[in-house]
Amino acid sequence: MLDAHRGTNDIKVITGVRRCGKSSLMRNLVERMTRELGEGNVFYRRMDTFGVPLNPTAEWLQGELLAALERADSARPVAVLLDEIQDIPDWEKVVRRLHALERADVYLTGSNAHVLSSDLATLLGGRYVELHVMPLSFTEFEAFWNEAGMPATGVEDLFAEYVRYGGMPAQFDLPERDEERMGSLLDGIHDTIVLNDVAMHAGIGDMDLLAKLVRFVFSTSGSLFSTRSVVNALASAGRRTTSDTVDNYLRALEASYVLSGCAQAGLAGKQVLRPLRKFYPVDTGLRNLMTRFSPENYGAQLECVAYNELVRRGYDVAVGALRAGEVDFVASCRVGKLYVQVSETIADERTFERELRPLEALPDSFPKLVLTLDHYRTGTTETGVQVVNLIDWLRED
Repeated sequence: MLDAHRGTNDIKVITGVRRCGKSSLMRNLVERMTRELGEGNVFYRRMDTFGVPLNPTAEWLQGELLAALERADSARPVAVLLDEIQDIPDWEKVVRRLHALERADVYLTGSNAHVLSSDLATLLGGRYVELHVMPLSFTEFEAFWNEAGMPATGVEDLFAEYVRYGGMPAQFDLPERDEERMGSLLDGIHDTIVLNDVAMHAGIGDMDLLAKLVRFVFSTSGSLFSTRSVVNALASAGRRTTSDTVDNYLRALEASYVLSGCAQAGLAGKQVLRPLRKFYPVDTGLRNLMTRFSPENYGAQLECVAYNELVRRGYDVAVGALRAGEVDFVASCRVGKLYVQVSETIADERTFERELRPLEALPDSFPKLVLTLDHYRTGTTETGVQVVNLIDWLRED
């Protein structure tokens, strides 16, 4: 997708949670463009590294860019790659001026949704394209595992490792792989996200409340709840707060791309104004860090994997609230919908019937899918519901 936009006048904005691989993508681009354009026509800065001022300003960035443009070969385009651009106040004004230069091919990365704020859209007149990056999918995880020379293992054991520790690419840089090292890595990623991309950007000072909220929402991912129920849960844990504060903190977490809210769809009447929500961390490793990698609630972990894969495949995802029961996911795209149930096992007849019932009650003909770890009962039911092994589904092209 990135190659399709190379060389165009659109600003390429690469977004995603911190440490998901955006900087590696940028470095690969730098290497390719240096070969194509020459070193003097490629300007790359990562704003959170040594050598960049501790408090970089828009004036500093503009000065760096002007000097680079003067040195560049004027007969060739200039590639400008700015990594973690959100760390510079008023960076949008510099990028707008840069965008006016027809020879500039501009790429930005950001770990906060404010990079794509309405102000940016106004300043650029809509001339940008967002390319969203997520932690590794299972197929990518499998490829990284093999390329890193990790011990050969069966696909089901590999999937269990993926669910337990997630898909952050940095795990493959560890000299050894065990729970202590994985926990330390994920703890560092978690702290960086919460401190830099949540607390700092949202101006949150009550770190204790934020930490308790993160622990609650992550460890209960897949559960439907209202803001009021979160307030009550925090009060039970000894922290009093308000619904407005919780909503503000949740918005900040979503803006950092570490958490996604999934609201109910299919409601009627007054319920439309008060939909319940599920929240899913962008990575099961970060989720499980909050529970000390407990194997409990494995079904919720699988649901998180399926949700993130649907988002990765370009779907807008909601929770189906229907008369016949809840559908885990209603996944919509421009060409239609996909209804999805996720169940660790459907070996029990009552469980199988419970998963099928809401899907069979749907009045439309869009695809209906049950994802399970079982290989038993896979195929298409008499009523047209597809039963697919979750791992097989994740490995589909």
